[in-house]
Amino acid sequence: MTNDELLIWRCIDLARNGKGQVSPNPLVGCVIVKNGKIISEGYHKKYGALHAEADAIEKAVKNGINVKGATLYVNLEPCSHYGKTPPCSDRIIEAGIKKVVIGCKDPYKLVNGKGIARLRKHGIKVVAGVLEYECREFNKFFMKHSTSGLPYITLKAAQTLDGKIADEKFKSKWISSKESRAIVHRLRSEYDAVLVGKNTVKYDNPKLTVRLVKGRDPYRIVLDSKLSLGLDYDLFSDKLKSKTIVITSTKADKKKAKILESRGVMVICAKAAIGKIDLKDAMKKIGKLNIASILVEGGAKTFSGFLNQELADELILFTAPKIMGSGVNTFEGSGKRDFNNAKEVYYQFAGNDILTNIKF
Repeated sequence: MTNDELLIWRCIDLARNGKGQVSPNPLVGCVIVKNGKIISEGYHKKYGALHAEADAIEKAVKNGINVKGATLYVNLEPCSHYGKTPPCSDRIIEAGIKKVVIGCKDPYKLVNGKGIARLRKHGIKVVAGVLEYECREFNKFFMKHSTSGLPYITLKAAQTLDGKIADEKFKSKWISSKESRAIVHRLRSEYDAVLVGKNTVKYDNPKLTVRLVKGRDPYRIVLDSKLSLGLDYDLFSDKLKSKTIVITSTKADKKKAKILESRGVMVICAKAAIGKIDLKDAMKKIGKLNIASILVEGGAKTFSGFLNQELADELILFTAPKIMGSGVNTFEGSGKRDFNNAKEVYYQFAGNDILTNIKF
């Protein structure tokens, strides 16, 4: 691995500290090097805060370190527009940085090469595309949302060896190991929202919060085309109810919708046909709320709906060393999916479970 690659990896490592805090902005880390030594580092800490490049430069200034003539490393192209903060490209130019090494271009329409062009226009040497694939994958949520307006969608399921997610009475606790559950809670802290269908709420009354690891709680999204669920479930009555979003249709119970909204629950009306919500329309509306990533946690109809409408970007499947016999299948319906051409497939152990991760 080259020195440039090692330093871009360091940028990625720094950027990880912003997981769950910066969305819908990207995860970005920055390293400044002068005379062969790292003189400052920074990362984007939370949405609206200093971007990584400005953070690293300001730290250097605060510590009395002169960055003029230094080389700046960053995993994503510096921005060139005014948003929550001034353009990073301008701050780099003002600081007298002589060279910038970039992991990948920023696809957002207000940047998309403009930051690189601005730096070069002011005589700064720019090297772009170092660990480009890794940098794009690292910011997969941002890449999808900023170019399509749709959130990045991952399906997560825990099943038995015979492909069941619950028994005949729809009871599912606990199929997976405690190690698997800890991974799921970490994922919840990193995704903007967790989504379930109405049957998962009906039978499990889930909280969909982060408890087994440290991290922020995501938004909780429920699909309920007619608002048939009662109002006493935790998602509609706990202290985080203002972080609950219900996606419904014009067939919804209007009185119940008003009660939910009075509690702080957001109710969104999406297109629907034959009693089923049009998931693409729903995801467009969710994307407009700056929710850039969704972890879909159930149930079978919901999993299959996202797969059949080709809206899923990734599948995470925990398979426990258990046999259920009769029960609820992980996927429902006649839709078939061939993953032989998947972009990436890997396996790992989570306790005694096997975790299968497929990126489409």
